[in-house]
Amino acid sequence: MSRYLSPQRVAILALICVYTDGVVLSHAAVPVLSFIVSNAVVAKAGKCSMSSTNELLDVSLQHFEKVLAVHTSGIPGRTVWDLFLKRLWEINCFDAFDVFFTSLEYTLQQTRKELTISTSRSLPTSPDAILLSRKSPLGILVRRAQIEFRRLQVHNALSLWKDFIQYKAPSYSSWKRRNPGASDTSFDVSLIQEGLTLEDRLPSIIYDRPLSNTPEHHASTADVERLLEFQVDRMQMYGMRIDEAIKTQLECVARSALTLPSLIHYVKFLDAWKAGDYPSSFDFLHRYFDYTMQNRDRAFYQYALLNLAILHADFGCFSEAVSAMEEAISTARENKDTSCLNYSLSWLASFGKSHPSELAEIRKSGVLGTEREALSFLKAKARETNMWSLLSTSLLSEARLTITNGEGLQGAFECIIKASHLNISKNIANAVGSQLAMQMSLYNRLGESLIASLTNTVFMECYAEQSPTEDRLHCVTSSACMLAQAGRYRDALAIMDLIDTEALRTLKYRQHWLAYVGLLKLEHSILRGDLIAADRFMFQLRATPPPNQVFDFTLKLKAIEQEMRRKDYAKAMEALEDTAASLPEEDVDIFQQIKLLIMRARILDRAGVPEKGLSVATRAVKMAHKAQILPVLYEAAQALARVLLSLREFAAAAALLDSIMPQVLECNDCELTGNGFTIIGDAHIGMAGEAKGESLWKRKEKVTKALSYFERAEVEFGRIVDVNGQCESLAKKGMILMMAGDKSLAEGCAARYIGIQKAAREDYL
Repeated sequence: MSRYLSPQRVAILALICVYTDGVVLSHAAVPVLSFIVSNAVVAKAGKCSMSSTNELLDVSLQHFEKVLAVHTSGIPGRTVWDLFLKRLWEINCFDAFDVFFTSLEYTLQQTRKELTISTSRSLPTSPDAILLSRKSPLGILVRRAQIEFRRLQVHNALSLWKDFIQYKAPSYSSWKRRNPGASDTSFDVSLIQEGLTLEDRLPSIIYDRPLSNTPEHHASTADVERLLEFQVDRMQMYGMRIDEAIKTQLECVARSALTLPSLIHYVKFLDAWKAGDYPSSFDFLHRYFDYTMQNRDRAFYQYALLNLAILHADFGCFSEAVSAMEEAISTARENKDTSCLNYSLSWLASFGKSHPSELAEIRKSGVLGTEREALSFLKAKARETNMWSLLSTSLLSEARLTITNGEGLQGAFECIIKASHLNISKNIANAVGSQLAMQMSLYNRLGESLIASLTNTVFMECYAEQSPTEDRLHCVTSSACMLAQAGRYRDALAIMDLIDTEALRTLKYRQHWLAYVGLLKLEHSILRGDLIAADRFMFQLRATPPPNQVFDFTLKLKAIEQEMRRKDYAKAMEALEDTAASLPEEDVDIFQQIKLLIMRARILDRAGVPEKGLSVATRAVKMAHKAQILPVLYEAAQALARVLLSLREFAAAAALLDSIMPQVLECNDCELTGNGFTIIGDAHIGMAGEAKGESLWKRKEKVTKALSYFERAEVEFGRIVDVNGQCESLAKKGMILMMAGDKSLAEGCAARYIGIQKAAREDYL
């Protein structure tokens, strides 16, 4: 394997010679130059497209023919492909191969030193010939090719010559049609002069492998490094495993090469890591940094520790991860590597948010300071070092901290707008997903489900391809949860299937995806009253580690809901206490605190002692109002209204819910809406029962309103297939109709009640 030259690059040089001969017409110049630049003059692998990089090791002559055969040349009756083919087959011996590289000098402009010499060039140039600037991309390519060829030892040059013969062998049939006098030994004029054929012994000794049309990978070390750099950049940016096509190419190159860049061990490490193979990833990581440390001393030691810490954290070894990250921070500070230091501190702050118990000792020592102080430090350092991606992430983290602490939404919106401006002005495309995900979370907390859904649509349509897989997965799961709240379970499961199967090859993302699919099915089973299926889903979800803290908390709430559906309120209260005890002592999300207060008030109400939940519900309403988390505020108001109903304050309960029902409808949460209509209906029935001194018409009006509210509650519960909610609404509706003397409609309600329960039992079976 040559360090830079390869048969593909020799063919590109031949095409450059055709272009500099001045025979490429103006209409064909742009396609020809685009083909040259896209295949040979790409400065950074990260800027390559996926398709061009996949074909980097396999640029066959078919690619040349596809581009060149459609363009006519300056010579009548000849296409650019014909002239390119002629140029290839003019290199018909190793001496001509050497002369070809020597003659590349005449495609370049003369230097000042050459211009001062009176003697002209030994080879005359055509008046239409184009001379390349030595500093142009094509000029740099030509000059480097000459230098690399001069550096080759004889056996390496011969190997390159043999690879070039095999590379151009598939075009022999095309060359034979244009030149009937060509023979199967036209690749080497020396064989023709000696009258030898391929069956003779001498050609078989010189060319140790027969010429065939079987494609092989003849890549240089530079091409392989470029491919590996692209793959590392892609895997780190999108969090995906190595593509199967590229893996096949690398295996072919590895079989034909004597040495490979050490970066291939890092690619294998990333692939094993994403596949969940902890021992192999650990081994490949050590192997890669063992190779790099030999040449670069300790310059990259901190990155080895950084990767090791992240690897330990992904596989649940949190104490080892913290220890490795502390050493990485110390080494980065010692080597004055600001980029690594800032990233390590950012990761440690994020890790401490997800696993606060692991950093409890460090926080007590005061080394890290508070979370807000850490974010302020990261923002300052990011501005100093122009690390705009880190600055954007820090701003979004500050917005998340503001929301979590319930400090008002103005500061959160300010941070999001700053991050958005930074992403647009600095063209940080891969950070837009995190920004829009934060906006979705904020809109959901404001109860604006429509705007949140539109934000998700904007992300999926415009930014999904440029964003990491983790952001795409987060937006898809958030959208599925919103659809499930509206009762569209089939659509929710269908949108979960939009995740690319290539992304699900990564173990972490597949576990995340399976966890949320299981959560949707668990919620649906609980609402349908199929507690046996719910127990199975709960067992499966608890058997695997939760993908994040939010999911873990949601799963615990579903477990409490499950016990409430069984009417085992003592066990539900016990599960509630365990959940509250599992929350961290500091930096608790105020949303979780309010949800636990609401669940406590609901348990007390269902247990028949709603008066004990008055202070709890009032506190929940106050906290939700202060934090401006509107859906939770409406849920807390419903809990408070149930307490008011138990205290026979029917008018106050009805007035409370009447004031929030328009906003509740905007949340697009069927369960929240159905509970609201049920409570208002109960309040109107209570007011009708107390209105003994009023006219019969007013009492009948209140009963009619209650009937309409129960009907609307039944519709909302029917959308999410909440069997208990539907049956309760139908029972209340039938009782009202029976008391009103309308037995036919009451019997219809009873029939529907029985039909819903029968259908639910059949679903269980």
